[in-house]
Amino acid sequence: MGTCMIATLKQIYRQCSTTEIAWQERLFSSLGACIAIFFLSYFINALSPYLMFNPVVLASMGASTFLLFAVPHSPLAQPWQLLAGHLCAAFIGVGCCKLIPDLSYALAVSVSLSVFVMYLLNCMHPPAAATAMIAIIGGEQIVAQGWAFAYITIAANVFILLVLTLILNNLIPGRRYPLNHQHHPHHNAFKHSKDNLRPLYEDDFRWALSQMETYIDVTEEDLVDLYEFAVEHAQKKGNSRH
Repeated sequence: MGTCMIATLKQIYRQCSTTEIAWQERLFSSLGACIAIFFLSYFINALSPYLMFNPVVLASMGASTFLLFAVPHSPLAQPWQLLAGHLCAAFIGVGCCKLIPDLSYALAVSVSLSVFVMYLLNCMHPPAAATAMIAIIGGEQIVAQGWAFAYITIAANVFILLVLTLILNNLIPGRRYPLNHQHHPHHNAFKHSKDNLRPLYEDDFRWALSQMETYIDVTEEDLVDLYEFAVEHAQKKGNSRH
């Protein structure tokens, strides 16, 4: 039984392993996150003498930092998603804290409304749901801030974090932040090649994504580029067999 369990765990680990990601990329992501959180904390603390309360670095900023540096090209990690997601969730959380006395109801409504509004405004950012909850269960220091929690504490956190992300991510080789919706340089060569299959374009993948009935965290451009590389790889394998 124990041997079977160990074998199963090893199989799960192999399936979840990210060995395809270069160690250099992992180190850059980790170092960028470290520097960003350090300076975020430093600047937030520096603001304290100028405010009537002490702003804090929120735990949800740690989750945002993961997205911003581990998957900076994700649609969920772009500036609009970061700013609008957290700010909307913060205002919703404060409103629910004030209007709904029952804690469980307040938490549930704040998260569900945040998800709904983020869908409406196209600012899907998962860590923002935690921001809505922090506005309710963050303790007396947070609750006492009232609406200032949203337009001062959250605004300061996300704007400082965004500036740091813009600086640090663009210093890392191979990254472009914010995401510029453009193809890999390989796209033009593939498009003019006579040996490829019928090329698929953004509108094809946009239609295909619409049939999935769920949110897929990838852009049409990335899908086209992946398809083109896969076609070329398949053709090379086919040629090597003849």
